[in-house]
Amino acid sequence: MPTPTPHISASPGDFAEAILLPGDPLRAQHIAESHLDDARQVTRVRNMLGFTGSYKGLPVSVMGTGMGIPSASIYGAELINEYGVRRLIRVGSCGGIAESVNLRDVILAVGACTDSPVNRRRYRGNDFAAVADFGLLRAAAEAGDELELPIRTGVVHTADLFYGPESNPFEAMLKMGVLAVEMEAAGLYGLAAERGARCLAVMTVSDHVITGESTSSDERQSTFDEMVHLALEALVRDSASD
Repeated sequence: MPTPTPHISASPGDFAEAILLPGDPLRAQHIAESHLDDARQVTRVRNMLGFTGSYKGLPVSVMGTGMGIPSASIYGAELINEYGVRRLIRVGSCGGIAESVNLRDVILAVGACTDSPVNRRRYRGNDFAAVADFGLLRAAAEAGDELELPIRTGVVHTADLFYGPESNPFEAMLKMGVLAVEMEAAGLYGLAAERGARCLAVMTVSDHVITGESTSSDERQSTFDEMVHLALEALVRDSASD
């Protein structure tokens, strides 16, 4: 029997070519049970649950990544290198920064700024433009219009620390038009570019960093499902365009 990777207990062929990546493994389970047909669990190492099923006949997997660039990069690298995953869509929450961003808006991250050095390490010490795959981005934008969801497209900031030492790090972000802050997109964009995969980050605004507004747990759950529906529709559209 083929040997699993250090962090994933699946066998070759257990993962689909397209995958959704929430941070929370229990959200991965919810997505599999609520949105995929014939879903089966394929991994649970460290309780980082992964599932494979189908959506409108398209094979799709979903797996938790944990929080932050290091954790997401471990799972992303093993999925790409060892299991043939080629299209990755991060689905998660973010904190709004721009005044024009509202609670429950869905943000398509065209690009991701970051205070992490991870992409400089990949790019020989130089700055790397961490951007989304245009095909997935276009498919998601079109799906959002069709579903009549409140979609925003623009730049986000991927933070290396959730509890950072600066009391107000958002002034420069506001000045530069950054829409929201989160913790994985820049790392996944750099990883996908390095390893020949395609990636998009789709996020729901669960709270607003500047105003202090926030959603309830029930609101987050319903809006999260809308975002997942959008991501799945984007994968179907992108597949049809190949």
